[in-house]
Amino acid sequence: VVLAASITSKSGKALVSRQFVDMSRIRIESFLAAFPKLVGTGKQHTYVETENVRYVYQPIEGLYLLLVTNKQSNILEDLETLRLLSKLVPEYSVSLDEEGICKTAFELIFAFDEVISLGHKENVTVAQVKQYCEMESHEERLHKLVMQSKINETKDVMKRKASEIDKSKIEKNRGEKGGFMSLQSMGSSRIESGFGSDMNISSSGTGFGSGSGFGLTTDVDSFASKPKGRPPSSATAPPKGLGMQLGKNQKANQFLESLKAEGEVILEDVRPSTGPYRSAAPVLTDPITLSVDEKLNVTLKRDGGVSNFDVQGTLSLQILNQEDGLIQVQVETGGNPGILFKTHPNINKDLFSNDNILGLKDPNRPFPTGQSGDGVGLLKWRMQSVDESVVPLTINCWPSVSGNETYVSIEYEASSMFDLQNVVVSVPLPALREAPSVRQVDGEWRYDSRNSILEWSILLIDNSNRSGSMEFVVPPTDSSVFFPISVCFSAANTFSDLKVTNVLPLRGGPSPKFSQRTLLSTENYQVV
Repeated sequence: VVLAASITSKSGKALVSRQFVDMSRIRIESFLAAFPKLVGTGKQHTYVETENVRYVYQPIEGLYLLLVTNKQSNILEDLETLRLLSKLVPEYSVSLDEEGICKTAFELIFAFDEVISLGHKENVTVAQVKQYCEMESHEERLHKLVMQSKINETKDVMKRKASEIDKSKIEKNRGEKGGFMSLQSMGSSRIESGFGSDMNISSSGTGFGSGSGFGLTTDVDSFASKPKGRPPSSATAPPKGLGMQLGKNQKANQFLESLKAEGEVILEDVRPSTGPYRSAAPVLTDPITLSVDEKLNVTLKRDGGVSNFDVQGTLSLQILNQEDGLIQVQVETGGNPGILFKTHPNINKDLFSNDNILGLKDPNRPFPTGQSGDGVGLLKWRMQSVDESVVPLTINCWPSVSGNETYVSIEYEASSMFDLQNVVVSVPLPALREAPSVRQVDGEWRYDSRNSILEWSILLIDNSNRSGSMEFVVPPTDSSVFFPISVCFSAANTFSDLKVTNVLPLRGGPSPKFSQRTLLSTENYQVV
């Protein structure tokens, strides 16, 4: 067994040393310091022995390349290891002197690790070692992606804070000019002139299939209806949230008026809406935001084939400022023949069919505005298929019983159409006293003992890892226990490939600034 591989000077000074067994620094330094005294001059031997260890060495100009082994080690294998290391050292160190060796110390240590594993020589060549050391690290790439996503998230938080401060200032100015009650009356008149008095006003946005049409949301409405979803005991709720306590309403109004005179009432009212606002629309920095969302419902058969494949998508619109409400949206569909598009009843169907433009039937009526909710639904679509080639991720599970153990091999194959993010494969297991023995995994795994589920997670699946596998061992059990397997993931592109190409203002002038968000996610994805 090789205890250590080192490069020393003629005097015994250690330049680079890599230990392959548990050994203290003092002990390896004493071995290396004693080596020059043991080497005789004029001898042609390539090894020297002491009572405890054997030194296998080779001079390299003014240095020694040295292997420290135990006396039971196979000297022929050690000489072969020494010969391979002697070829690697000039590959990484330009000058074979103390300065050159110290400059490339880490590269040499990495190369030594590829040649020797746990004290034994690996069956590798010089070319293979160089390839392994220069190979791109998938973990490093994922780490960089995670760090970049954290940086982007921090920037989004900063933008959101700035947007909240600006909105607070606007609301504060409105409150100082017209007062809280006048602001409510102004909001109600604005709402009645929006889409008609027969529509319900909701702070969550409705979209398709609801009797309230577009689910109109205004900044005034969100201001006046803050207490929705909060406990009735909230101290900052407006009068209508306090039921029939009329006397307290008057006192509360007087208190609000006094705060309003000091310029603080708006901040007090806006603050409770921070939670739902963040959850409904995490980032709203652009005047117009269009969101393309697709949900996947897929059922795959364990023996291959597709039992159910259903994609449902929506295009929703969110507008911050009322002056930007008179617009039309120009879109570009991906040309997928399997997708059927349906417009909202208030959208001009002929305009969309002929020109791919989404606009209201009445061009003089603006789209509703507001920050909360999921926005206004403009378009929805659906795609169904039984073709396995359109499935973004397939899972194969191979359980086999051998003796007193069940070996389970699971592999995934991802389509090249999508780069999948935050992939989690959940495999049900029989009730176990301890975690299963995972022999091999591409990615990470976690055992949920409470629900008896093994979760296999891959942060990113792209062209570098379109396939992967995991192997684990459990006590003998029936193969049906491992089904159904549930999968969840997300992607930044969709089956419809719907893109917003332009936003057209109906009053003329330049096109307003807009942003597009695209997300494909799983709603129910199983292998049964």
